[in-house]
Amino acid sequence: MHVLLIEDDEDAADYLVKGLKESGHQIEHAADGKAGLLKAAAENFDVLIVDRMLPELDGLSLVQHLRATGNTTPVLFLSALGEVDDRVKGLRAGGDDYLVKPYAFAELLARVETLGRRPQPQPVATTLKIADLEMDLLGRKVMRGEQIIDLQAKEFQLLEVMMRHAGQVMTRTMLLEKVWDYHFDPQTNVIDVHISRLRQKVDRDFATPLIHTVRGAGYCLRAPDPAS
Repeated sequence: MHVLLIEDDEDAADYLVKGLKESGHQIEHAADGKAGLLKAAAENFDVLIVDRMLPELDGLSLVQHLRATGNTTPVLFLSALGEVDDRVKGLRAGGDDYLVKPYAFAELLARVETLGRRPQPQPVATTLKIADLEMDLLGRKVMRGEQIIDLQAKEFQLLEVMMRHAGQVMTRTMLLEKVWDYHFDPQTNVIDVHISRLRQKVDRDFATPLIHTVRGAGYCLRAPDPAS
């Protein structure tokens, strides 16, 4: 694993660097909070080991800065401050684990390796794009080419579901469940009405339709075949 140690105590840092290298890990060291923040932001690490009491920038503020910029690298706090309130502050600042000094190296190593095995959260997509149709999920905007598509709330939700399942046939039952939260057949043509409205807005002014009816099955939103 690639580990960054941010520790101002020279003896403690040398001890940890030596032990982690002997355990087969790649370790880098920063001796103050500002240097550690810059290094953590500039490089990819599997785990950060952060002392709470650091010169230039304390450990809590350092981790808060990282989390505010979207950095999700697991953090193990080291600190002589071992009260419950201190540990809670460390975790609320964005730490994933908290180890109180003095500690056994074997325990630190086990905690670091456990953090390094955790799957990193995947970035959440904020846009969907099929061919020249693009949906901005945060801004709640839809465009096809250079044209803005004005959608009502349910139309937006229906199109989002179809874009998330692009290329798949969506049955009426599936759309009723995902868009209207119906787990029964309401015996209405609500799906057909909304699909018709979407076609008028998404496909009408364009040469290539994206929304297709699959007879006897449902509907499918798909990009045009490049070979056609």
